[in-house]
Amino acid sequence: MNLKKYTCYLSILAISTTFVACKQNASSENSNTTAEATKLVTTPTFNADSAYYFVEKQVKFGPRIPNTVAHVKCGDWMVKKLKEYGCEVIEQNFKPVTYDGKVLNARNIIGSINPQATKRILLASHWDTRPFSDDDSTAKTKPFDSANDGPSGVAVIFEILRVIQASGQKPNIGIDVVLFDVEDWGPPSDYTKQVTDANGGWLMGSEYWSRNLHKPNYSAYFGILLDMVGAKGATFTKDTISRQYAPAVMNSVWSIASQLGYSQYFLNQDFGNISDDHVPVNVNAKITMIDICDLRPNSGNTFGDYHHTQKDNINIIDKGTLKAVGQTVLQVLYQESTAQQ
Repeated sequence: MNLKKYTCYLSILAISTTFVACKQNASSENSNTTAEATKLVTTPTFNADSAYYFVEKQVKFGPRIPNTVAHVKCGDWMVKKLKEYGCEVIEQNFKPVTYDGKVLNARNIIGSINPQATKRILLASHWDTRPFSDDDSTAKTKPFDSANDGPSGVAVIFEILRVIQASGQKPNIGIDVVLFDVEDWGPPSDYTKQVTDANGGWLMGSEYWSRNLHKPNYSAYFGILLDMVGAKGATFTKDTISRQYAPAVMNSVWSIASQLGYSQYFLNQDFGNISDDHVPVNVNAKITMIDICDLRPNSGNTFGDYHHTQKDNINIIDKGTLKAVGQTVLQVLYQESTAQQ
């Protein structure tokens, strides 16, 4: 999750997809639309200890800032793990330019299970680290571990893939994983110059992928973005973009989470606009995608006091949160596998 989500500058226009500044608009109103309870099918067990290991492993590389050795090594490790879990892997290399003119060596990493399947579900997260902890009053220019902002989503996806392979109970749908790079290199919170880049200088990996799909005419039944899904005290509320583009998917996922006993994490509560990687996917690629993201409108700090600070380290990662998200998404995949196609 990025600074842009504090300022929430996203506005989708009817004629263009220009992004403009706006004030954060969080709603405390509960959603009136909920999905009917579905009979849950038998699903393998998500292992929170293993997911925690995947977070820890990424953090140990050091901050995964583009143009650094840690970024290259972590990316290579992720490619290796995806192949180990039976994925067909595509690396999408590109060279975006930052808001202040830096050229970055970036890569989106895509893995596919059952590439021949017609019905496909897309899982995504970003894997890069913001280059500075600009919301930390004592360390604004210093890099940070970003254990939750990026690695937690990747870790949940990797554990889902590991469980699917180990269980021998492979769903009969296609699963595509897109690990977006350069999501988190937007201007610092005190930056005063105008930024005219797409998405205000953020979301560069998803913007690139959404306009340069890894396979011609690629599409998916729906997608789920995982962003900041491992912190203690996390709550996942329903953002406007997800409700606008994929309301049925969002309500179904939240309903499944409730049936699994995770309603204390997945709140039936609406939230305002957030600009995240699901926006280019919905707007440009025309693939309906929801965002499971830690949004805390009932607290004093909507995005957690760790966000873009030195506090975002392994100490804030909670296995219970990883379990709630991972088991819910795993259940969603197996429900779709048995649903009529």
